[in-house]
Amino acid sequence: EQYIKDDEAMEEYMTQSALEDASLHLDESAPAVSGVQLEALVNEFRSVMKTLKRLSRLYPEELTEHFVYLPEVTLEQLGDHAVMQAWLAQFQARLNSSQKSGLAYNASLREDKERNVWLPEVEITSHGLASYITFNRDFFGSNDYRTVVNIGAKLSSLLGEGAYVQRGERRKAIVEFKEGLDWLMNETTKRHTIQRYKGLGEMNPDQLWETTMDPTVRRMLKVTIEDAIAADQIFNTLMGDAVEPRRDFIESNALSVSNLDF
Repeated sequence: EQYIKDDEAMEEYMTQSALEDASLHLDESAPAVSGVQLEALVNEFRSVMKTLKRLSRLYPEELTEHFVYLPEVTLEQLGDHAVMQAWLAQFQARLNSSQKSGLAYNASLREDKERNVWLPEVEITSHGLASYITFNRDFFGSNDYRTVVNIGAKLSSLLGEGAYVQRGERRKAIVEFKEGLDWLMNETTKRHTIQRYKGLGEMNPDQLWETTMDPTVRRMLKVTIEDAIAADQIFNTLMGDAVEPRRDFIESNALSVSNLDF
């Protein structure tokens, strides 16, 4: 048994497991990239994914993940309608290929006359409800955006025709780096049984000792409440008898939840 404390540690453990006996072949006849070299490439890609996750409160990952594979947009190009229209066509093509049931994406250009630029805007329709995301000039001028497209260009340029990943005797033909990493992660997931403990009552005595009671390995977290009034208000909102405030709170914060137990 291996105990994992959080999502980040889980991702690290599963990634290391996925890379065991794994190799990347940049084209059909290229020598294998494995070991430290492959791990370095994976870590670069993971750093991009972490950046996109950090930005997801403003820009959904389902949109920004495509920027890894699209040409870079410079601040100067934002002012060129023809260039932006060509870029948008590539963006829309990728969005079309990733659409799921009940979900639709429609990308267009919105003119910012004050700054004389053309900004990509995506209409996301989910089960009949539409929302809009606009990628503004500050986004394209940010270090985060440049990091994403630079690493994306590096990884994309590595792969040629016939590229594939291999683990043991099994192999998978790939076009994009993410495709190969996802396959390796799925392969290693099949070899593991993962159980999540939501409370101490779900553990047997040995598990409880090894994870919680043993003073040599347990973690003690200190929780402080700096604003007692605000904490009391939230508690009353969520646990009180009034339904409307609780419903409003849930509706306002639902999209911010990353881990919800039923």
